[in-house]
Amino acid sequence: MASIALLVVFPFLMAYAAASDLLTMTIPNRLSLALVAAFPVAALALGLGWAEAGSHVAAGALTLLITFAMFSFGWIGGGDAKLAAATALWLGFEVLADYVLLASLAGGLLTLLIVYARTYPLPGFALGWPFAQRLLDRRTGIPYGIALAAAALVVCPMAPLWRAALPA
Repeated sequence: MASIALLVVFPFLMAYAAASDLLTMTIPNRLSLALVAAFPVAALALGLGWAEAGSHVAAGALTLLITFAMFSFGWIGGGDAKLAAATALWLGFEVLADYVLLASLAGGLLTLLIVYARTYPLPGFALGWPFAQRLLDRRTGIPYGIALAAAALVVCPMAPLWRAALPA
């Protein structure tokens, strides 16, 4: 059961976050809440001790504190802050630095690509796509949830929770 949560639910929610941010420029609160609600189920099923579970909660709380400071300065969106914190809850401190580094690199690359794409007019075949118009509008932000989700999917197999669920 816990293996299914780790191998299906977490990646599905990450993919959903990326797609939602790309298509609507929002990451629904219910998605971050689903990640937070599913974590204790997976932690209990995998037999995580109180200390290790507490460490995961601390990683999520620290990430929330830092990302909400970034949100208050207008550097990232609120949905990005909540998604990063909920993801840190699942990953824990052991791979948190890897996650942050990868998300930063992916986010920087994504930003460069979108800023570059915004220098060109939208192709005729895409004029009827509201998400494409929104994405290439210079007044909108960058769907950073894509970078956060991609980094999470790359790093998660190295996280303690996954190592506990998957045979060596």
